[in-house]
Amino acid sequence: MTSNTPDRSRTRFPGISSRAYEHPADRSALVALRSLSGFDTVLKRLAGLFSERAIRLMFLGGSVRASETQFRNINDMVRDSAYILDLPEVPELYVTQDPTPNAMAIGTDHPFIVLNTGLVDLLDDEELRFVVAHEVGHVLSGHAVYRTMALILTNLGSRIAWLPFGNIAISAILMGLNEWQRKSELSADRAGLLAGQDVDAGKRALMKLAGGGRLTEMDAEAFREQAREYDAAGDVRDGLLKFLNLLSRSHPYAVVRFAELEHWANEGDYQRILGGDYPRRTDDANASISEEIKNAARAYRESWSRSEDPFIGVVKGAAEGAVNVGEKIFSRFGGRGDDDRNRDS
Repeated sequence: MTSNTPDRSRTRFPGISSRAYEHPADRSALVALRSLSGFDTVLKRLAGLFSERAIRLMFLGGSVRASETQFRNINDMVRDSAYILDLPEVPELYVTQDPTPNAMAIGTDHPFIVLNTGLVDLLDDEELRFVVAHEVGHVLSGHAVYRTMALILTNLGSRIAWLPFGNIAISAILMGLNEWQRKSELSADRAGLLAGQDVDAGKRALMKLAGGGRLTEMDAEAFREQAREYDAAGDVRDGLLKFLNLLSRSHPYAVVRFAELEHWANEGDYQRILGGDYPRRTDDANASISEEIKNAARAYRESWSRSEDPFIGVVKGAAEGAVNVGEKIFSRFGGRGDDDRNRDS
């Protein structure tokens, strides 16, 4: 499936790099992974444990593939999103019968998108466009590839649970992957906004994912206040409970995504990209690991400074220390990687 010429009423971003919309913590991890010598080989070997072909055949046999004659409206949305974000290959999209409102991008060589009918029935067209573009953002960033790795590790964890410390080691890796995945969701929300270019539709979609389809019973300002209350979180015990609740989650809570999307839309980056000021894919190979690590550290600090969570206040000093140490370590590693890249060029 190749990109044609869909909806031209929205601003298009020729050659846009996924770095334009990725959360700094997500972006730094991706830049580091992409720069690792031999990482692609390791990833392909890991992918050998996961049959992408079998999964695709499962959806091909048991779901409905969007096309010019099936779910044409959704097919147009995925084509539009790929066109606007200048994705070279339009991903296949399958609609599967499942009442749980959910969507995913999966695969390594040719990632594809799956939408549950529960999500299709829940959202209006512009809200659904935001979600479809969110998944296209995952594909452009390469998240589907790394998520496949997370699935492999999850399956591996269940197989080696009987080994001494085996499951503990895998669990520790998965906690780190979950933290990255939560940030990748914030990145994909931004991609959804860039392709849909409707802030209110994105926020409505997140509200519906939290509270269902009765939008007349919900209010954006009240939901925003929920986000503030969740952030402030009463006392240190509540903050610790929030932290523990998140450890096994791959997605941030809806109120957090709502607040983060609104903040990104208002802080200037969104308007700058709409104006044509964004990094290009042609410069991805020159991205500095050390600079991205610094950006990630800066993003965490800014997030902590905005937060009213008492738990963050208590652990902020220790967290700052950890970030500083990590920044120094990875800056040295990144500096060597940058130097090696410069010598090779």
